[in-house]
Amino acid sequence: MSPGVATDLNLRVTVADTWAVCALRARANEALAAVKARALAAARIEPERAAEYAIKFGGALVGDERRSLADLGVPEGAALVVLAARRRAVR
Repeated sequence: MSPGVATDLNLRVTVADTWAVCALRARANEALAAVKARALAAARIEPERAAEYAIKFGGALVGDERRSLADLGVPEGAALVVLAARRRAVR
């Protein structure tokens, strides 16, 4: 990490299914998949369903959730969104 870059980040993660906003503290080298799993657990969504959800940062879908927060340039206080990977039909 370069000087002046936080190694611990405070994040706001919204789980769209429940609109639960989770305040998470994460290491900058933590994978997005781990952050997503923690947010889903906080929203009381079963961990087995993690593959059914995607994560967005800065309005863009993160394609490779193995990437770290630092790889994506996620700053302190950033907002992330966890949402269903597939659109659901409206009835």
